[in-house]
Amino acid sequence: MAKRVQLVLSQDISKLGNQGDLIEVAPGYARNYLIPRGLGYRATPGVLKQVERRREAERLRLEQIKQDAEAMKTAIATIGLFTIKKEVGENNAIFGTVTADEVAELIKTNTGKDIDRRDIEVPSINKLGEYTVLVKLHSEVTAELRLRVA
Repeated sequence: MAKRVQLVLSQDISKLGNQGDLIEVAPGYARNYLIPRGLGYRATPGVLKQVERRREAERLRLEQIKQDAEAMKTAIATIGLFTIKKEVGENNAIFGTVTADEVAELIKTNTGKDIDRRDIEVPSINKLGEYTVLVKLHSEVTAELRLRVA
């Protein structure tokens, strides 16, 4: 049986790996398909060092994004109670509901940070009172925002 060849992928290939992954394939597959199409290149010590540096830079970038999300969570917790004004009818019922767009705008005015409305989970709010709204800041960081409807 022929010896396997190590390649570094230059693009994502389904069922094989992602860009920058070190893979082992049959020599004919590498020589006849992957290398001529620019999908991969031979793994030399220099290339492996370069790939490792790219992975480390990507890891640091993702870590920084998570730290920014944690800082935003702390800022939301520090502010404490957000207040939104709505028109009131009988029995403390409000006209309409509180939407994720309104909560996103409230966060932007108080913290200066933009939050996508799709990352905000607003419970059904039909009356005056205090509610808890969940704001997803990162895949691993979710902040709880206390909202008073007045």
